[in-house]
Amino acid sequence: MGRAVTLLSGGMDSATCLAIALETGNECYALSFDYGQRHDIELQAARRIAERMGVLQHRTLKIDLGQLGGSALTDKSIDVPEQPGEGIPATYVPARNTIFLSYALAWAEVLDADSIYLGINAIDYSGYPDCRPEYLRAFQLMAKLATRRCVEGGNLEIRAPLLELGKAEIIRRGMDLGVDFSMTISCYQADEQGAACGRCDACRLRRAGFESAGVVDPTQYQG
Repeated sequence: MGRAVTLLSGGMDSATCLAIALETGNECYALSFDYGQRHDIELQAARRIAERMGVLQHRTLKIDLGQLGGSALTDKSIDVPEQPGEGIPATYVPARNTIFLSYALAWAEVLDADSIYLGINAIDYSGYPDCRPEYLRAFQLMAKLATRRCVEGGNLEIRAPLLELGKAEIIRRGMDLGVDFSMTISCYQADEQGAACGRCDACRLRRAGFESAGVVDPTQYQG
């Protein structure tokens, strides 16, 4: 049995990723971030998912990226786009995955973990540069150069099992593993009860994924 740190946002991708890490036989330690996002409802979802799925430990770290701004997810003066656009969208949070993975790397070293799991996806994604395979390869190389575990002859793998899957495939995989998607929150602007707007990019991808998978969408939508 290995030991893994898993990034857990409270969304459908990270919940499925956690299920895969558990199925693989890992002892899982879940890591979430209160990073100044628009609401903490997704963190409430992450806590429920971690408890339901039986991780050994779940930590939520506070790092206020809202102080830096630059994203519709951390700066309420920037509107969340509700129509597809060109280029990298306003919901991209500068360097977010690099920051999250760096914290995960630190905790993995403390735990003497074998792997870090994250639910990034390069197929049905919103154009974020830190969700691409080449980004993952670069971070893996950095981890091998920068950690005591690897320098002393050990190994620490960065695993993204959803990287090449579409949303429908992720949904089917999660259902096979018993993920309760009604517990997950993907919306960029969910209300205080967790109801999704149904209009943002995350909602569009999620809804289309359930339709393509031929599965009833359990998401609670506003209105």
